[in-house]
Amino acid sequence: MASPGKKSFLLRVDPHLWEEIERLAAQELRSANAQVEYLLREALARRGRAVAAKDRKAAEQGPGGEPS
Repeated sequence: MASPGKKSFLLRVDPHLWEEIERLAAQELRSANAQVEYLLREALARRGRAVAAKDRKAAEQGPGGEPS
């Protein structure tokens, strides 16, 4: 199940590419999913299309700063 506020989608990836993503994720102490998101943000930033990452605490809190 996707995290709240996250879009889920099916992605077909070459198995060798996925293995490398998993290796890199392990080295950088991320999940494979977080690594893919990190790499996508990095690629967008290089193309001048940076997307700001939301503050996790703010995303987890409801209106008025209360936990949702």
